[in-house]
Amino acid sequence: MFDDTLHFLANHLESPDWRRLGEHLPVEWIEEAVQRTEATSIRHRQLPAEQVVWLMVALALYRHKSISEVLDDLGLALPDSQVPFVSKSAAAQARQRLGPDRLKWLFDHSARHWNSQDRRAYLFKGLQLFAMDGTTLRAHDTAENREHFGAQLYPSGAVASYPQVRGVTLTALPTHIVHSAAFGPYGTNEMLYAKQLIADVPNASLTVFDRGFLSAEILCGLTQNGTDRHFIIPAKSNTRWEVVEGDENDCTVRMRVSPQARAKCAALPEFWEARAITIVDPQGRERVLLTSLQERRRYTPADIASCYKRRWGIETSYRELKQTMLGTALTLRSKTAEGVYQEIWGTLIAYNLIRLEIAKAALTVKCEPTEVSFIRAFHLIQFELHWAAVTRSYGKLPASMKHLRERLVSLLNDERPDRKYDRAVKATPKRYAIRVLRKPLN
Repeated sequence: MFDDTLHFLANHLESPDWRRLGEHLPVEWIEEAVQRTEATSIRHRQLPAEQVVWLMVALALYRHKSISEVLDDLGLALPDSQVPFVSKSAAAQARQRLGPDRLKWLFDHSARHWNSQDRRAYLFKGLQLFAMDGTTLRAHDTAENREHFGAQLYPSGAVASYPQVRGVTLTALPTHIVHSAAFGPYGTNEMLYAKQLIADVPNASLTVFDRGFLSAEILCGLTQNGTDRHFIIPAKSNTRWEVVEGDENDCTVRMRVSPQARAKCAALPEFWEARAITIVDPQGRERVLLTSLQERRRYTPADIASCYKRRWGIETSYRELKQTMLGTALTLRSKTAEGVYQEIWGTLIAYNLIRLEIAKAALTVKCEPTEVSFIRAFHLIQFELHWAAVTRSYGKLPASMKHLRERLVSLLNDERPDRKYDRAVKATPKRYAIRVLRKPLN
């Protein structure tokens, strides 16, 4: 009976104006993204381009719902007395009219603006702390997706069951807000995507890389084409250098740039230098970290080791995005290449909106944004946005946002006790029972 009453109230309220939810994503940004192309609607439509932008963001927030359910529940379509509901084909056509480039521009513009907000509260000795790494996503197994994105090829000659999208992101470690991203076919090496993002790294920053990105072109391009841009990256086991000064635990080394790399990039020098620091990981293994932070008094080995440990924050952000937001879905929603790109940019915008709201809430109680539970915050924001969409009183939005932030800071991650039992590797449960047929005896 209570559920029936809620459904009655929701179905008899006016369609909301989603622009009022744009405290962080102003309507001016959306209009500029739309007006940069020919995506503006010439005639009156139930789903103009501005509403489709909000639809792509909402689809990431409500991955468990279909497009029709998201349109109806959140009232994204403009009211029309003759056609009360938007058909699936109309929603698909509206997405095609918008395209992926508008959402990419909106992501780039909003991500840079959001990363610059409150950045002074998270500086590491005057530097912004970032991490760069790669990830993959699966797409629907259609002929277009398989031809455009490709898939993993195994040594046995088998091909992965689903097309895969490869991408690299630059993520702010204190807040987990994605600063920039590059996505494309799986067959393209992630080093090439990383090179596209080097120009986007802000000045006065420190970027932590995985060892797979150890490349003179990437690291020299980072330090030489900006102001006060630095890196930390672990050395590979086959990395060779010459010690210029210092001891075996903290020294300056010089490495030769390979002729192949210089042939690809003529701007590379014959040699490049870095500071090599030897640390011991929790497993007792020695590891060498290469960094461009040469000031030994200002940046101690302990400081550099601490920054490198925070690199795993980008792996946590991938888990939040792929498992929590996308619900560990086997594939993305879209069945076309353009739709896949559009969906990825919309998902990144939605993820950044959640992370930005968490960061704002954390500042009010002076805690780290990573101390706030992302899963519970995500569910809370889903609930708040749903009821903001069906409430008639627009003036309640500031109070609703205040209540949201007060609730977010109460969602701090609980301190977990130490493990009492050793980890045990168990067999993977089988989906179906196995029937064993025995050969009869004669």
